[in-house]
Amino acid sequence: MYRTLQQMLLARLQTILLTRYDVTVSQLAVEQPPSIALGEMALPIAFELAKRLRKAPRVIAQELQQALTAELAHLPGIASFEIAGAGYLNVRLDRALLVERMARDEHADLGGPGFRLIEHTSINPNKAAHIGHLRNAILGDTFARLLRKDGYKSGWEIGVQNYIDNTGVQVADVVVGFTHLLGLSLSGVQQLLSELLETNQLIDFYCWDLYARVSQWYVEPGLSAAELASRKQIRLETLHALEVGGNDTAAIADLVSTAVLRRHLETMQRLGIEYDFLPRESEILTLHFWDAARTLMIKRGVLYQETEGKNRDCWVMRRAGSESAMETGPDEEAKVIVRSNGTVTYVGKDIAYHLWKFGLLPGKDFFYEKFHEYPDRTCWASTGSAAANDASHPVFAKADAIYNVIDSSQADPQNNVIAALRGMGYSSAADGYTHFSYEKVALTPRCAVELGYTISVEDQARPFIEVSGRKGLGVKADDLLDRLIAGAKAEVDARHPELEEPERIHIAGQIAVGALRYFMLRFNRNTILAFDFRDALSFEGETGPYVQYAIVRASNIFRKAETSESEALARLPGSAELSALLNIEEGNSVWETWLAASRLSLLMEQTISSAEPAFLTKYVFQLAQQFNTFYHRHHILTEQDSTRRALLLATAAVARREMVRALGYLGIEAPAVM
Repeated sequence: MYRTLQQMLLARLQTILLTRYDVTVSQLAVEQPPSIALGEMALPIAFELAKRLRKAPRVIAQELQQALTAELAHLPGIASFEIAGAGYLNVRLDRALLVERMARDEHADLGGPGFRLIEHTSINPNKAAHIGHLRNAILGDTFARLLRKDGYKSGWEIGVQNYIDNTGVQVADVVVGFTHLLGLSLSGVQQLLSELLETNQLIDFYCWDLYARVSQWYVEPGLSAAELASRKQIRLETLHALEVGGNDTAAIADLVSTAVLRRHLETMQRLGIEYDFLPRESEILTLHFWDAARTLMIKRGVLYQETEGKNRDCWVMRRAGSESAMETGPDEEAKVIVRSNGTVTYVGKDIAYHLWKFGLLPGKDFFYEKFHEYPDRTCWASTGSAAANDASHPVFAKADAIYNVIDSSQADPQNNVIAALRGMGYSSAADGYTHFSYEKVALTPRCAVELGYTISVEDQARPFIEVSGRKGLGVKADDLLDRLIAGAKAEVDARHPELEEPERIHIAGQIAVGALRYFMLRFNRNTILAFDFRDALSFEGETGPYVQYAIVRASNIFRKAETSESEALARLPGSAELSALLNIEEGNSVWETWLAASRLSLLMEQTISSAEPAFLTKYVFQLAQQFNTFYHRHHILTEQDSTRRALLLATAAVARREMVRALGYLGIEAPAVM
């Protein structure tokens, strides 16, 4: 609701600026006054215009105050305008009207036309998902929830993709483990997978250990230079076999990577994370996406073959500002796209893939097959078989905007793709390409010790301990979630022994998922995150359980009052009574709770525009804090005045409603009890 009033006010102010001063301001700032006593919005526009209009800010503020006051009849929900300080224009809202409209659930919409594609998770299918992968997946899933159409907003048409690199070096490494360390053939691998399934052993956990063994095998101490070179050659030959396809080595890779991928989907579904499409690198190769991209890049003048210098015989991409490189000698800074031996670099394949995403790759698309069924949607996967293609598949190659959730170390490859798009003349696609970057996840020293790792005295003093899947030092996602659930269940068992075991397990799962997702989202995504069990599960401070507990506290009010959230909002007092209760000093804490609840759509808009979910986590935490302050200040259930009691119940109801909504966009459920 706050955003509705803000949009209305800014539109009217733009009109006044244009007609009165012949001025257009691209973006009008709105601030919050330091105290509710000064109003609900503060406009610093007079300071921005002072130099252009050659007037003192306070003079401009006075002129705007007069103009806006004359327009109050066209600004329902705004009560008055006041000048503060050297030229701030403060805005007071009509408290009773805003409360009435919020009780009816009026709010500004979010959404628009076009297809937005979010790609996240993208775990190499060679071992179990770990804690670092979870930050990627939770960031991406939260952003998808914010964009997707639902009952609260129009949203956008979206597609959620999880890119599967099933022909890369990490998959090749685990295949080397099966074929050379374990000495298994294709049939042997098939038999092993069956045995693991029959004995309830997880293939991704099995590969976790095998991958660590292979990594050590490549550099095993005591080997001669010739033996080390031989093992390196095995790795290269295996990787080549995967890229070529049509052989037993590639078949083993497909068996193992598909089995691991299914486990990844199970792990992510425990956190409420789902996908629409799983494009596999094997199909990008076999369906010759790169060939089409190469032709297009040459035609568009961004790809050429170097004839001299360090990149001789390589196909390279011009960088911005290097159009004349061929006339003045070799461009040593050009990006290599195809090596001199004919192999395509990661960036080359990525350019082809993103041209497809935007629908810009002529004559190319995947074949599609159903891979996994969620309760309300199908997850599709690419296939190289035209015969297996399911014609009922959705269209994914039509993005107007792309959000790639990839860690910050991949900034250069991402920038190269954007440069290629822009160089080919696809400026709108380049503008619509967002690298949704994030920093790595580590462990606090305390958490590392709790997990059983031995760390040095020096490491104990560090702010975080880095993890490494290659070295086998890390936290599997399922293990992490299991430990969080166990910790939450111990608390639930102690507080609610009267509940049946299945219900306590369910509640513990909600608390654990809430703790994990909130912890992964609360920090700025470009900040290194040091995970800690105790901090995440705490019922105090900025945590998921803190907000969940505030919601449970509100629910308890309605249970004891023998009413519901919807009934409380429907029984809101009338306008005159609301004004009398809200426009006094005693009503400020009640009004502040409604005002905080009114800002959800504004914070969602800011979260989307900045691609920073931490804004939303901060908001819902502050709303929970405000509700708790309200709760402790007012004795709702023992209030004797029926009108005041009705307002207090409605206040608890609106706070609970918006906290539940905000947590829902973070992928967090509200438990029945805690």
